[in-house]
Amino acid sequence: MLLFALLSGCSGTADSLWSSMSGKKSAGGAGQIAVPPSQGELAGQPVIESAAAGAPPILGNTNFSPMGPSQGAPTGTMVGQRVIQLRGELAALNTRIGQHNTHLQELRAVTAGNAQRYHGTVAAVTARLQLGTTPGNPIVINQWNAAQADLDRLSSDISSLNGLSNAVAEDAGMGEFMLETARATYGLAGAIDEDHRQLGILEDETNRSLVLIQRLLGELSQDISRQTAYVGNERARLTTLANSINKGVMYGETLASGASLPPLGSPAAMSGGGMAMAGRPLVVIRFDRADVDFEQPLYSALTRALESRPDARFDVVSVVPAGSNASDMRRSQTQSRRNAEAVMASIADMGLPASRLSISSTTSGEISSNEVRVYMR
Repeated sequence: MLLFALLSGCSGTADSLWSSMSGKKSAGGAGQIAVPPSQGELAGQPVIESAAAGAPPILGNTNFSPMGPSQGAPTGTMVGQRVIQLRGELAALNTRIGQHNTHLQELRAVTAGNAQRYHGTVAAVTARLQLGTTPGNPIVINQWNAAQADLDRLSSDISSLNGLSNAVAEDAGMGEFMLETARATYGLAGAIDEDHRQLGILEDETNRSLVLIQRLLGELSQDISRQTAYVGNERARLTTLANSINKGVMYGETLASGASLPPLGSPAAMSGGGMAMAGRPLVVIRFDRADVDFEQPLYSALTRALESRPDARFDVVSVVPAGSNASDMRRSQTQSRRNAEAVMASIADMGLPASRLSISSTTSGEISSNEVRVYMR
């Protein structure tokens, strides 16, 4: 039997997943996407995603097409020769900018395709779990593996965007050097008025190319930042989804559907579903029979708690009945400790970092069977 003291007044976004777990070979998660990430998510803390969210981050759509440098008549001076050389270097720079732009548009198209395929696969897995399936269904596992491969491709896309950003940054440095060289050329002796006129045009056009490069770098930075946070969030989702597949139950289904949680009705709950008070457990799991199915209700209760306090920590406490003889007490304590460890492992499977969990034990004269209580602090 499970008894809950649920938190009210939950506000903000609602996440179906927490940050990625540790100690697992594979991972999974389900639900919708929240973009951009919260500060807690960036810090590796559990977050609550919006059930209404549903798309990967939108990448930039700007085309960065540079104009070629203006041509000028040769003046026959040494400065004029320098202007011709700088004009050729600017033309080469603009050619590279155009190549970077082409590469960027290709990467955006590939990334969008990978994201669409990934979400289609995750949606198929989620739908099957919501309808009900057997634990460890091999068909669903194959679908999860396909989603993992798609997410790996999205990670590779980020690496490609980073490589492109580095190349553009190198050209930005070259453009700055060209601009300084053009300005220094004004000080060379032997120039005529036409040389300085062409230098002025060249300086303006170099500035224009530099502005275009900076805009390209800025949009690349935004794309990389959004995609990095998005992929990290999706890895956490796949972690939870893998655990759901293993159980054959969709974690977060109650929240996604808007259905009510299991009924309240415990001394640990305040009337009206009020905020859990100090010393009152958030969840009570009564191990009065074998194979107590506690994962889904536990997940829902903790998710609601984290909606209210994203930085919360949790104490998992094994409680045994007092008054038994010494032998029965030791046996009961051993079993209760195992129950608490199972609850703690389940919470870790859901993605909550072990650093935010603690385990302890106690006795109570008010209970007749072993319990595990989860307290929020």
